[in-house]
Amino acid sequence: MRRKRKEIEVFSLSFLDVVSCGFGAIILLLVISRVSEPTVIEKISVDLSGQVLELEQQLQEIKGKTLLLNRELEGKKEQVSKEQEAIARLTGERDKVQGEFKAAQSDVTVQAKIKAQMEAARQQLSAEMQRLQKIKPPEKTPDRVIGGIPVDSEYIIFVIDTSGSMQRYAWPMVRQKMDEVLKIYPRVKGIQVMNDMGDYMFSQYAGRWIPDSPARRRAILKRLATWRPFSNSSPVEGVTSAIRRFYSPNKAMSIYIFGDDFARGAIQEVIDTVTLLNRNATGNRHGVRIHAVGFPVLFTQPGAEQNIIRFAALMRRLTEDNNGSFVGLNSLR
Repeated sequence: MRRKRKEIEVFSLSFLDVVSCGFGAIILLLVISRVSEPTVIEKISVDLSGQVLELEQQLQEIKGKTLLLNRELEGKKEQVSKEQEAIARLTGERDKVQGEFKAAQSDVTVQAKIKAQMEAARQQLSAEMQRLQKIKPPEKTPDRVIGGIPVDSEYIIFVIDTSGSMQRYAWPMVRQKMDEVLKIYPRVKGIQVMNDMGDYMFSQYAGRWIPDSPARRRAILKRLATWRPFSNSSPVEGVTSAIRRFYSPNKAMSIYIFGDDFARGAIQEVIDTVTLLNRNATGNRHGVRIHAVGFPVLFTQPGAEQNIIRFAALMRRLTEDNNGSFVGLNSLR
C-alpha cells in the first residue's frame, strides 16, 4: 500500500517568520537610508558650491589673461603695421637708388665728356693765371666812393628809427633809400637790419650775419614795409649794439643810420661811447664806418626843432669821427 504524502501547509508559522523578517529588513534599510540622506545631500551641496567658486575665480583669471593678451596682440599688430610701412618706404628708396644708379651708369659717356671739358678749362685757366702773374697789379685805392659815400665795406648794417613819426611820414622814403644803398653794394659778405633799439628784423639771424643774395635783399625790402617794432626815437642803443656784436678788426664794415630826431641823452656821451667801442687792435684807427641819413619829418611839428638840431649835430659828428658821410634830406618826396 502506498503511503499518503503529508500535506504541506503554505502559511505555516515558519514561512510567516521568514516573510516578517524580510519585510523588517527592508523597512530597516529604508529607515537607515532616509536618516543619512540629508547629510549626504548637504555635503554634496557644500562641495559643489566650493567648486563653483573656484571655477568662477579661474574664469576671472582667464578673462584677465585674455584682456592682457588682446592688448599685447593689438600692440604687436601696430608694431607690424609700422614695420610694414618702414619696409615699404625702404623698398621705395631702394628702387629710387637703383633707378638713379642705372641712370648714372647709362650716363657714363656724358660724364666722360664733361670731365674732358673741365680738364681743358683747367689747363686754360692755369695758363691764364701764369700770364696774369707776370703783369704788375695796379695800386689799390684806399676807398671806392659813390655819391660822396665810401662803399668799400664787405659787411653792412642798417640801424633804422621805427618810431611813429618815421612810420607815418617817412616810411616810403625809408624803403626807397634802403633800396638805393643796397644797390651801391652789388655784392657783400653779410647784411644785418636792426631798429634804433637794437631789435633784429629777422629773429632767426639775431647775432649773426644774413648771407647776401638777391632773394634775401628782396625779403628785407618786403619785410621793411610792415616792420613796426617799438622805438624810443634814439639811435644810440642800435648803434652800440651793432658795434658790440659785429665789430671785428679784420672786417670792413659800415653802419647806416636812418632817423629823424634825437630826443634824449647827451651828444658827447654818445660820441665817447662809440669812439671807445669802435677801435681796432692797433688802437689808432676806426674799423667801422658810420653813415647817416636824416629824414625831415619834424620840420612841420611845432616844438620839435631842438630834437632835429640835436640829431643833425650827433650824426654829423659820428660820421665825421668814424670815416662816414651824413646826408640830410630836404624833402620826403
